[in-house]
Amino acid sequence: MSFRFSQSLYPIADASACRDVLSLTEAILAGGALLVQLRAKDLHSGDLVQLARKVLECTTRAGAQLIINDRADVAQLVGAAGVHLGQEDLPPAAARDILGPRAVIGFSTHNLAQVDAAIAAGAIDYLAYGPVFATTNKRDPDPVQGVAAVRDVRARCPLPLVAIGGITAATLDEVLNAGADAVAVIGAIAKAPDPAAATRALLRKSQSV
Repeated sequence: MSFRFSQSLYPIADASACRDVLSLTEAILAGGALLVQLRAKDLHSGDLVQLARKVLECTTRAGAQLIINDRADVAQLVGAAGVHLGQEDLPPAAARDILGPRAVIGFSTHNLAQVDAAIAAGAIDYLAYGPVFATTNKRDPDPVQGVAAVRDVRARCPLPLVAIGGITAATLDEVLNAGADAVAVIGAIAKAPDPAAATRALLRKSQSV
């Protein structure tokens, strides 16, 4: 399939970053996001499936798409739009076998060697790169890459590119100007006093870049 980001903001509803990930998702959608990733790494499979189904109901009502972090099997079971995979997850080609040609498959990379390998291997629809800045949303984060690295990745990546890692309203425009098609955001939304308003503000700013 031919995928592109319809918005330059890609919110991640991370269960570890909030008390109620379903309420966070609803706030993100109320803020106008059309693509949301559900990330719940600590949930057992049965609980994740139940949560994913509830989140999918929310995204469907809002006319948005849902991407499941890590678990192609869960994405397939609940009928999500696709899956986002990391370096230690199921290989993208195997996820493609499970989900079929119409699914959206994203893949995380953290250095240029991984970028080149992912592009050469194929089977993905978009590439994620980071962390651009320091982040507290991963237990063992990869080394910070910086904005200059986003430019390097853009020069060698023909796929839609999303930058991730510590991106806030203060740095969003800098990252998009470096060549990212979208920015993935966790903390700047989840930790905001009003996540819906934070989503709305980030969307507004991303549209002005």
